[in-house]
Amino acid sequence: MTPPPDYGASSAVLDLAPPSLPARGAWRPSWRRLVGTAGPGLLIAVGYIDPGNWATDLGGGSRYGYALLWMVLIANLVAMVVQALCVRLAIATGKSLAEYCRETYSRPVVLLLWLSAEVAMVMTDLAELVGGAIALKLLFGIGLVPGVVITGAGTLLLLLRARDDWRWLRNLVFGLILIVAASFVSLLWLAQPVWTEVAIGLLPTPQLVTDPAMLLLGIGIVGATVMPHNLYLHSGLLAPAGRALNARAKAGAIKTNVRDSNTSLSFALFINAAILIAAGAVFHAHGMTEIADLGVAYELLNPVLGSQVAALLFAVGLLAAGQSSTITGTMAGQLVMEGFLQIRLSPVVRRLITRLTALGPALLYFALAGEGDTSRLLILSQVVLSLQLPFAMIPLLRFVGSRKVMGEFALGESAQIASWGLALLILALNAALIFEMMS
Repeated sequence: MTPPPDYGASSAVLDLAPPSLPARGAWRPSWRRLVGTAGPGLLIAVGYIDPGNWATDLGGGSRYGYALLWMVLIANLVAMVVQALCVRLAIATGKSLAEYCRETYSRPVVLLLWLSAEVAMVMTDLAELVGGAIALKLLFGIGLVPGVVITGAGTLLLLLRARDDWRWLRNLVFGLILIVAASFVSLLWLAQPVWTEVAIGLLPTPQLVTDPAMLLLGIGIVGATVMPHNLYLHSGLLAPAGRALNARAKAGAIKTNVRDSNTSLSFALFINAAILIAAGAVFHAHGMTEIADLGVAYELLNPVLGSQVAALLFAVGLLAAGQSSTITGTMAGQLVMEGFLQIRLSPVVRRLITRLTALGPALLYFALAGEGDTSRLLILSQVVLSLQLPFAMIPLLRFVGSRKVMGEFALGESAQIASWGLALLILALNAALIFEMMS
C-alpha cells in the first residue's frame, strides 16, 4: 500500500487521509478496501469515550441501573448521523468544515467561530488530560498536577513519533481502543450483570418523564455526546481525499467512509454501554446509587466485586481512553487553526502550542481549586462543549443542504428537515442541561 500523494492540503495533518482512497476511477467497496480505509472513524470514535462520557455513564448506571441504556443507544445514533454529514461535506467538496466557514462568512464571524472552537477544544482537552492524570494517580499514586504534565507530554511525543504516518497513528489509536474494550469486557465478566434486565434497559421507560433527576441524566448522556471538535476533525481528515476524486468515485467514497464511521462509533456504543452496565451491576445492584466520581468508583470496585484486578482494569481503561482522546483533540486543534486562519506552522511548533493551551488551564484549575474535585471540572467541560455546539452544527447543516455548495450531493428536502429537527433537539437538550447545571 503506497502513501497518498499530496493533494495540496494546507498542512501535514490534512495528509492523514486514508491511503487507499483512489484518485480516479470507479469506487468498488470490498472488505479489503473497508479495512484499508479504516481510520478516520476510529479517530472520531475516541471522542465519544472520553472521561466526560465516563462520568455521565457512571452516574447513570449507579443511580438507575440499566434503565438509561436506551439513551446511550439514542446518543450513539445521533452521533452517527452528524458524523455522516461531515463525511458528505468533506468528500463532496474537498474542503473541511473550518475551511468552508472561512470562505463563506465575513472576517469577524470567522474569528468568532474560530475563537469559540478553540475555547471548546481547550476545555475538552483539559478534561481528557485530567482523565489521564486521574488514571496515573490511581495506578501509580502520581499527583494530578504532575500527572497532567506527563499525560500532555506523552501525547505530544506520540504525535511527533507518528510524523503524519496515517497507518502508524491509526494502529496506535485502534490499540488504545482495544485496551479500553478489553478492560470493560473483563469488568463485565467480573460483575456478572443480569442480561435479561440489560435487554429491558434498551427499551424506553416512562420513568424518564416523571423523574426529573433521571431526565437530567438522560439529557446529559444525549446532549453531551456530539463533540464539536469531531466535526472539524472528521471533515478535515477526509477533505484531501475529496479533492482527489471524481463525481462517480465520490458517491462510493461517501458510502464507504460513512460505513467506516458507523463501524467505529459502534465500538464507542459498546464501551459507553459497558460503562453504564458495569456501574449498574457493581454499584446500583448493591445499593450504591450516588457514584459519579471516577476516583470513588475505582476505590469501591475491588471491595464490591471481591477481586483484586477490577480496579486495575478500570484505571488502565481510563488511561487508554484519556490518552487516545488527547491525541485526537490535539489533531483537531491543528485543523481548526489552519482551516479558519490559514496559519501554517511546523508540526513541532503547531502541536506544542495546541498542547500548552490545554495544559495551562488544567494547571491553573488545580492551583485554584485543588485536586479534590475533578468531577466539577468534567462537568464544566461538558457545559463549554454544549455552548459551542451551535457554532459548529448550524454551519454544517447549512452547507450540506446547499446545492450551490454540494452540487448533486446536497441533502434532499426530507433529509434536511430530519437533520434540522435532530439539530434542534440536540440544542434543546444541551440548553436544558446547561440550565440544570447552572441552577
